[in-house]
Amino acid sequence: MSDAGEAAGSPVPLPPGRLVELPGRGTTFVRDTGARAGAPTVVLLHGLGATGDLNWFPSFAALERRFRVVSLDHRGHGQGIRIGARFRLADCADDVAALADVLGVERFIAVGYSMGGPIAQLTWYRHRDNVAGLVLCATSRNFRGGPGERIAFGVLPGLAAAAGVAPAGVRRQMMRRFTTARLEDPPARQWAMRELRRGDPASLAAAAAALGRFSSHEWIGDVDVPTAVVLTTRDQAVPPHRQQKLADAISGARVFPVDGDHLVCALGAQRFVPVLVNACVDVATRARLLSAGAPTA
Repeated sequence: MSDAGEAAGSPVPLPPGRLVELPGRGTTFVRDTGARAGAPTVVLLHGLGATGDLNWFPSFAALERRFRVVSLDHRGHGQGIRIGARFRLADCADDVAALADVLGVERFIAVGYSMGGPIAQLTWYRHRDNVAGLVLCATSRNFRGGPGERIAFGVLPGLAAAAGVAPAGVRRQMMRRFTTARLEDPPARQWAMRELRRGDPASLAAAAAALGRFSSHEWIGDVDVPTAVVLTTRDQAVPPHRQQKLADAISGARVFPVDGDHLVCALGAQRFVPVLVNACVDVATRARLLSAGAPTA
């Protein structure tokens, strides 16, 4: 492990970060608030075209009050494992399990946003002993859509390969959104731009294609851990009714609506973060990782 990208150099508050070697897999960038007695672990899984920091920067501090918080850059994204055009969502799920092993985390709640949702689902499917619960945000069982319907598979991008948009075009549109967004100050906007430029274009194109092929229809109903679905009610990238179908497919899943579009995780923090924290606390409580009555914000 080596230090890299420390929070002190960022215009937004971030936990300590470092490069972590996943044996036999490669090196990725990880933020980790560190183990604390009695605090369960949440592993945050970001979306297509984003980085762990960009997807979750508003959420770290609030989650840290109740959890050990770990995030990583997925392969081909940010400072994640470099893989060129060889992208598989299953490999991302295996990276999560490998990271947990390196950090000495036996069980965790997988928290996935958009593309991170399939990665969280696959982490449960492939590594069931590790996953104590799921929090699935702005995501679905698949990203193909039905006849006459087109889902934009971008996590933060808000556009997708299905719409015939090249990764460079996706990134430019994201940059325009962040440029016009009311982030705290110009340095924060410049930081967001730098984060958006970190991804490898070939990897992002392959990731969009992999997301288009993904489907958990055949096995998502077997999920047997507490699950929450954070449903973004004004989402045009992953339509709300598809998010609801995901919740309906999982026995006992609870829905936590948040008033926002697909970028609400980064650009609507005042609405998104309290809902995310409530969902994580709910899942942790049902998984008996937190005592009932734990504060939710």
